[in-house]
Amino acid sequence: MTAPVVVILAAGQGTRMRSKTPKLLHQLCGRPLIGWPVAAAREAGAGKIVVVDAPGESLRAHLDSDVVVVVQEQANGTAGAASAAAAHLDTDAPVVVIAGDVPLLSAQTIIALAETHTKTGAAATVLTAVFEDPTGYGRVVRAADGSVEKIVETKKPGDATAEELQIKEINAAVYAFDGRALREALGRVGNDNAQGEYYLPDVLPLLRERGHTLAAYRLTDPAETLGVNDRLQLSIVRTIAQRRINEAHMRGGATIVSPETTVIDATVTIGQDVTIEPGTALHGKTELADNTTIGPHSTLTDVTVGENSKVIHSYVVGATIQAGVSVGPFAYLRPGTVLRDGAKAGTFVELKNTEVGERSKVPHLSYIGDTTIGEDTNLAASTITANYDGFKKHRTKIGSHVHTGVDTTFVAPVEIGDNSWTGAGSVISKDVPADALAIARARQANLEGYDGKIRARNDAGNAGSE
Repeated sequence: MTAPVVVILAAGQGTRMRSKTPKLLHQLCGRPLIGWPVAAAREAGAGKIVVVDAPGESLRAHLDSDVVVVVQEQANGTAGAASAAAAHLDTDAPVVVIAGDVPLLSAQTIIALAETHTKTGAAATVLTAVFEDPTGYGRVVRAADGSVEKIVETKKPGDATAEELQIKEINAAVYAFDGRALREALGRVGNDNAQGEYYLPDVLPLLRERGHTLAAYRLTDPAETLGVNDRLQLSIVRTIAQRRINEAHMRGGATIVSPETTVIDATVTIGQDVTIEPGTALHGKTELADNTTIGPHSTLTDVTVGENSKVIHSYVVGATIQAGVSVGPFAYLRPGTVLRDGAKAGTFVELKNTEVGERSKVPHLSYIGDTTIGEDTNLAASTITANYDGFKKHRTKIGSHVHTGVDTTFVAPVEIGDNSWTGAGSVISKDVPADALAIARARQANLEGYDGKIRARNDAGNAGSE
């Protein structure tokens, strides 16, 4: 079968979303709505993908360079949208037309529709489904021989007759056309309907008039036809999409302990023998290698996690976690952070733009920003890097085999040599050479009898005030 041209109609205004964001840029499991039909078309092997946008081309910046974008200058209906793409229709290949707001349509359905279209030799093949409540959808009117006679819209009173409104087979707004026949018929579509628009389904009776055959391919899963016109429908579609994503990962070898409380974007990659605990959210281009454990209640966005690592009760953004690493609980890893093999970021630790060397540990209650840490180093509780002077960020370099005392503060820029130590409570503002112990704190002074003196002073003050 010749690779189809896939045309995605995406110029609708989406006013029912009640949003300043164009409808097809609302997010669904890590992709804008427009990204879903584009991804399905690409997976189906489309030879060309054409997106019909509204004036202003709000979608172009969110589409890959291999997608052709054309503009429907007037909001005059779906046939008008298809006409805007006419110059890009290959007359020697099937043309599949998809509504941009039907995100659950699968690549397998696009392939099956195109194959059915090719095998039947029809000029047009309609994707249909049967709904118990078809309200709001165009109805498929069949001829006596079972072929498709026409599709009637139901958006406004008068579009369809009472008998046609009883039909439960709906038009899924997805079609396969002979490219040459489609281009010819688009020029003959009229707008004699309640809205005065040019409807793409009106191409079908025009094709029948010319003696062409119209076929249909009925979906087994009607959920693929669900459209998004408001936020309630977006929520319904999100529930289905998320369930499918989670089920696919479980079939691929991941354990999701509580699928109902787990959020995974469509763009996330998960290996085998991964365990995802309840309340976990995985976003963006997050990648989990084999044998990792994430959660409970962890959020990872654009994070790479190596084999045998754990991220427990933590929030991680834009970080790289290599193999055998332990993160959390209650850690916050910010962009630019790299934890090398065997490293640890423990309880209530925040790391920002920091590299933690192999087997090095930041166990608890620390903020480490703009820092490079060598191998086998241990930063004790409440170790802080003071990396910002009010105007610029400065970097701290901590060597290998370093041991800091509790409550050490490094005032950047500063460099700590290999095998060095710091005393508890030190504020280190100068470089520390290798193998040294740095202590930077006032000497302790004990004032004997202090308690009695201060109490006597207090008692005298109280007596004078009476």
